[in-house]
Amino acid sequence: MNVKAALSPEDIARACADAMWAEDDASKGLGMEIVEIGPGFATLAMTVRPDMVNGQRIAHGGFIFTLADSAFAFACNSHNDRVVAAQGQITFIRPGRLGDRLVAKAREVTRSGRSGIYDVRVTAGDTVIAEFRGHSRVIPGTWLPVQDR
Repeated sequence: MNVKAALSPEDIARACADAMWAEDDASKGLGMEIVEIGPGFATLAMTVRPDMVNGQRIAHGGFIFTLADSAFAFACNSHNDRVVAAQGQITFIRPGRLGDRLVAKAREVTRSGRSGIYDVRVTAGDTVIAEFRGHSRVIPGTWLPVQDR
């Protein structure tokens, strides 16, 4: 079956997310959930737990980065290519708090050849917590079987 001919881009994105999620122990272990997925975009959410706050009693930046990075990963793996991060940078704008439901919305800015750029906005309600930019690199393989006829 030629996956691209048989499935819509939205179906491919969902199937790739399902395949990735099955193996993503880190995101699942942190209590993340996939809220929305589509070609070139993904929204993930996570609630800040007591073991995720630092000595300032705010959300540890590493957990916010991890949520943004996971949303980035699902967005850039939504085209049935296996893709990894080449670089990621985050700017923390406001603190997340214990109990906050953080939502990371990733969107594709550009994708050309083996490289891509993705922006991720992390919010708590209407408050922007952080902005993340990730650069991706395609590696060999696909999430779904591809056979040309």
